[in-house]
Amino acid sequence: MIVGEHKPIEEIIESIKDYSNVLVVGCQTCVAVSLTGGDRAARSMTEALAHAFKESKPLHIFENSMLERQCEKDWIKPFFDLPQGVDAILSLACGAGVQTMADIFKGIPVLPGLNTTFLGAQDAPGVFNEKCAGCGDCLLGLTGGICPIARCAKHLLNGPCGGSSKGKCEISISLGRDVECAWHLIVDRLKELGKLDNYEKISEAKNWTPGGAGGPRQLVHPGETPF
Repeated sequence: MIVGEHKPIEEIIESIKDYSNVLVVGCQTCVAVSLTGGDRAARSMTEALAHAFKESKPLHIFENSMLERQCEKDWIKPFFDLPQGVDAILSLACGAGVQTMADIFKGIPVLPGLNTTFLGAQDAPGVFNEKCAGCGDCLLGLTGGICPIARCAKHLLNGPCGGSSKGKCEISISLGRDVECAWHLIVDRLKELGKLDNYEKISEAKNWTPGGAGGPRQLVHPGETPF
């Protein structure tokens, strides 16, 4: 899922201070799972901003609303109308959702309330870890289902490097917390799968074109017409 984190409240306040009617819009899909974009987050953000601006003049009027997905125009256009007088939208969605909303509601600023951080998985209650970099050329079949692009600090295609020690990455020292060496995990997983011969296969320099180096990516399903 896409994981996001709230922008600092001071940054949000600065971004909306010149508007009078701000609509806080949550997103009920990916970022809702990481507890930053769902209904509860939208209500909490609305309350926090109303409190921050309670002494301001002109008075800021905050409302909150909810969309199932802010990244899909078909989920927005037929089901969502802006309340009268709204002069700015604060979106609690990922960057794709913010941009989709901005494309639909032209003439009204759509401001991000989150920083989109990574594609991750929930490994424990409330703990989300980055697992995928969306590189467009998946290697997981060779690496035992562990991504070296997203999970190795150096994005090494052939590892581990000399900074790996006892299964930990050298960045653990500077971060003050243990970071697993992705390639140590890969080797262990390949052993479990009986596929250690995969480790002997040398990966050539990666073609980053599918990962965005060729410009913004697009997927068009057969029979569908792009917007």
